[in-house]
Amino acid sequence: MKLKWILLLIPAIVLASYSPKGTIKVKGTVYDHTGLFKLDGVEVSVKKAKVSVKTDADGFYSIEVPSANSVLVFKKSGYETLEKKVASKKVINVYLKSAIRPEIIVKDEITIVEEVYEAYEYDAVSDKASGKEKKAFSNMRSAPSRNPMVNTYMPVYSPELQNNEDYAVIKETGFQRPAKAPLSTFSIDVDAASYSNVRRFLNKGQLPPADAVRIEEMVNYFSYDYPQPKSNDPFSITTEIAPVPWNEKHQLVHIGIQGKKIDTKDLPASNLVFLLDVSGSMNSVNKLPLLKSAFKLLVEQLRPEDKVSIVVYAGAAGLVLEPTSGKEKSKILAALNQLSAGGSTAGGAGIELAYAKAKEHFVKGGNNRIILATDGDFNVGSSSNQAMETLIEKKRNDGIYLTVLGFGMGNYKDSKMEILADKGNGNYAYIDNIQEAKKVLVNEFGGTMFTIAKDVKIQVEFNPENVQAYRLIGYENRILNDEDFNNDKKDAGELGAGHTVTAMYEVIPTGVESSFVSVDPLKYQKNEEVKKNSFSNELMTVKLRYKKPEGDDKSKLIVNTVNKPAKVNKNPGVNFRWSAAVAAYGMLLRDSDYSGDISHEEIITLAQSARGEDNEGYRAEFIRLAQSSKLLAKSE
Repeated sequence: MKLKWILLLIPAIVLASYSPKGTIKVKGTVYDHTGLFKLDGVEVSVKKAKVSVKTDADGFYSIEVPSANSVLVFKKSGYETLEKKVASKKVINVYLKSAIRPEIIVKDEITIVEEVYEAYEYDAVSDKASGKEKKAFSNMRSAPSRNPMVNTYMPVYSPELQNNEDYAVIKETGFQRPAKAPLSTFSIDVDAASYSNVRRFLNKGQLPPADAVRIEEMVNYFSYDYPQPKSNDPFSITTEIAPVPWNEKHQLVHIGIQGKKIDTKDLPASNLVFLLDVSGSMNSVNKLPLLKSAFKLLVEQLRPEDKVSIVVYAGAAGLVLEPTSGKEKSKILAALNQLSAGGSTAGGAGIELAYAKAKEHFVKGGNNRIILATDGDFNVGSSSNQAMETLIEKKRNDGIYLTVLGFGMGNYKDSKMEILADKGNGNYAYIDNIQEAKKVLVNEFGGTMFTIAKDVKIQVEFNPENVQAYRLIGYENRILNDEDFNNDKKDAGELGAGHTVTAMYEVIPTGVESSFVSVDPLKYQKNEEVKKNSFSNELMTVKLRYKKPEGDDKSKLIVNTVNKPAKVNKNPGVNFRWSAAVAAYGMLLRDSDYSGDISHEEIITLAQSARGEDNEGYRAEFIRLAQSSKLLAKSE
């Protein structure tokens, strides 16, 4: 009889173990093992149980499992099946390895490239090459691809690959007293490389290095709804003031610049030189194959009046495609398709040749631009940061602009590429996937490729009557000396068509107690209170200088006065709230001394309130990244 009852109880126990009340909810995202792509349609099941779901278009899944001892099975055609024990984890992100693992490049293709580079010596003075050298390059252009599956190769990711990456050290700007330092001067920055690079780390399940986080680039990754310019100036300036989200006793001054939007058909003709790194370090799917896919998107945007040359470099530099009209897209695409990687990295020689070709075919009144695509790993010739900086500074006076696109991981040289873009009158983006390539080269085509104002500088003067102290958020590597503002020979940033630029100051109002400005009275200086002045309603004056892209090298001055708010702004606009959320998030990633007591939860809530129109999903992605880093921070 007892045995009978035991047998009857067994099914009940089994059913109880799978009841919703006793289950654990597990969620996560499934990526391919490079982290470049989120995988949809992956079957996620519980081993030895009839419970399964499939990932959605964003690779996301959510499943109820019986217990912490359960094992999840991830299965998708073309990928190796993966099993993960749940244990106590409620979020499990996984990376599936491709079941197809062909060789990267066949040996014959590498031989072709290496033979050409050994034979070719470019004479930048005479701009000529021998018949033998031209024939060698012609052979390289016509060489058919012997491995049609090259673009499907997926290198296995390892955290150790990050060890050779290089970032410039960033020292955050502290609070300044306007009585001692009334002026704050800096160059604008429209680069957005830091954000997509940070995203790459987070998608791998890692927090980024602090110096990889440049807050102004995080903020300026996103577009903002600022008004179009109404005057003859190529941009408008908007300001807004509200309490600082991470310290409500302080005020946040938001400065927004909107570049004039120009329809693509109305843009001037382009003389573009694609300067492409085909060295051995580019030999992985997230480098040269992704580079080629990205540039194919750009080629589709070209018009008949635009022309393209292609210069490549590895052990030496060479011309792969003579200037070709944008209407001959098949010819340009064929030249891109035939590129393969091998050899060392003569970046300096490549830059010399690219500038020579851009100058030779210069279009007066047009867009003359070099587009450099590389992982930044220069190891032959001019390789030091100072040497590259000097080289670029010499070339920028010819009216040729430089766009730098970074690719890859492991040996990624962010510091070099940032210097190249800054000193070459250009912009810098990091391409971690094909969606980012579309954003930079298609969605933001005008801003990336066409400059409407150059040497754009901002100088802010603070009124000590109303401002006890101030701090510029980000822009640490864009700080200028105060006297540089009126010096038209001093280089600064460029603004592209339709681009937005956002800058923020954290201000401590007069009379507010703060540990950031708590110092003992000076013994040897006069300690007089600031006397009342005739500008008692003003908080600060914002001055901006810029030059036209071509012609007169004399800058034009714009002056805006910002009054102190009559009352606290408890409902700032979407632009203000979104940029504040991104800036706060950047400070958390940097473990900033100035982030106050703000949490990931508060940042996520603030961002969700300011998501607004998000047709491309960039803001939704930011919120997901903030949620991911919240979990990563707790696990450290």
